[in-house]
Amino acid sequence: MDKLDLKIISLLQEDGTATNAGIARKVSVSEETVRRRLKRLVQEEYIKVVALPDPAKLGYKSEVLIGVQVDADKVDAVAEALADMDEINWVSVTTGSFDIFAWATLKSSEELSHFLRTKVAMTHGVRRMETFINLAIKKRRYGVAI
Repeated sequence: MDKLDLKIISLLQEDGTATNAGIARKVSVSEETVRRRLKRLVQEEYIKVVALPDPAKLGYKSEVLIGVQVDADKVDAVAEALADMDEINWVSVTTGSFDIFAWATLKSSEELSHFLRTKVAMTHGVRRMETFINLAIKKRRYGVAI
């Protein structure tokens, strides 16, 4: 990974629909160089090209961060169970007061309530959970600052 790779990634983070030709013009290399670099970056899993939808525009009115405390010997199993749930978009095993944080999107507060009570709380090994409901999203990005 070199400066050119990082610049290509940065341009794609700004505009995921950027063409190889457009990127090539901006970084002053050939389109073939960009195509070859992108292919390698994807194959070696440095990047994944995805669409990042806006949940609110798709009808998802409840977004929530869920802090979960679990039995010490069940952390990985609970994290995997949460990751398998369609409503959950992101799962992280952490340090601190919570063993796991998960980010979920649901269509309504009623669906959120049902999901928390019947799926998350019923997951074997979950001792306690605390939810942090989003009031407003000020920044939404997938990836890292380059």
